[in-house]
Amino acid sequence: MQPDRDYLQDVLARLLNTPSPSGMTDAVVHVATSELDSLGIPYELTRRGAIRACLKGRQRMPARAVVAHLDTLGAMVKGYKPNGRLQVVPIGFWSSRFAEGARVTIYSDEGVIHRGTLLPAKASGHTFNAEIDSQPVSWDNIELRIDARTASEAETRALGIHVGDTIAIPSNPEFGPEGFVNARHLDDKAGVAAILAALHAIRESGMKLPVDCFPLFTISEEIGVGASHVLHGDVAELISIDNGTVAEGQYTSEYGVTISMQDSSGPFDWHLTRRLLELCQAEGIEHSRDVFRFYRSDAAAAIEAGNDIRTALVCFGLDASHGHERVHLDSLDALARLLIAYLCSPPLFHRDRAALGPLDDFPPAEMQTPQWDENLPTAPHS
Repeated sequence: MQPDRDYLQDVLARLLNTPSPSGMTDAVVHVATSELDSLGIPYELTRRGAIRACLKGRQRMPARAVVAHLDTLGAMVKGYKPNGRLQVVPIGFWSSRFAEGARVTIYSDEGVIHRGTLLPAKASGHTFNAEIDSQPVSWDNIELRIDARTASEAETRALGIHVGDTIAIPSNPEFGPEGFVNARHLDDKAGVAAILAALHAIRESGMKLPVDCFPLFTISEEIGVGASHVLHGDVAELISIDNGTVAEGQYTSEYGVTISMQDSSGPFDWHLTRRLLELCQAEGIEHSRDVFRFYRSDAAAAIEAGNDIRTALVCFGLDASHGHERVHLDSLDALARLLIAYLCSPPLFHRDRAALGPLDDFPPAEMQTPQWDENLPTAPHS
């Protein structure tokens, strides 16, 4: 069973072209739910719009979930400058270095929309000479130039622009002939597209999954909330889908899939991560392992909310995350293939159907710590 790459690209393009900074995600929720409608997959929404879909399996428990987030980075109006330009703060964690020069859209009350550009305070080399390179990289040093006739705070207020208005940074996706996709906000819309491509392949095949699966699409991962608000106690295994960083000192596979062994919240489930590695080997999926020190995903929020579930993090390879990002379609294809293999495989442990159980059906110690050879010396000879 193979994912349809054309389908994946089409879905990814529609997601990327829908603005969805955290706190302003209704439009992208409609894009995702319309795709679930076309696949005939039922779903429910939380009050704020996180999506909980359901593919029925041959048995209900132990249920699984796969999760990716629809929200992206953005910015917000912080205040007014005397020259009529705007002070801004980021939504989510990203460097002002990647904000400089960005064309943006300001969404105000009652449908008021303005365009503008994020600029460093000293933007003109003709005026500031070498200071354009020596000024600090900081959000305090960024201002938003509005495409309107305004040169004072009063004139900007008269435009209907308020403190707290959301600023969306366009994705500007480019699908290249070599398979590279360059865009902002591939984190995590590429992950959403990979999940939908896996679901599309499963629906096209007509295969019945072994256990119920809940595809989850969250709306506030970039601000730390993640999957804490969309799980309801019936999920035993959770696979979080997000980006793996292609960078010096990392081992992320740029053209395959990466299994994260640990992120800043701690190690992922021993058994679940190794099941995923076994599936990669069995299916011939290019893959690697990695550890992320400055990173957390939907899975961390789910655990912190008190869910007793096994979690894993599966990644597509992303260069320059939270900046001018790039992914290769081979990596998204590998990710979708692994998701298909995982969802079609038997549950990890049948004992996980219940939240509590006896020691008798708990995994034996040898699965994690094989017995030490007693013939080996326990200490060096003196």
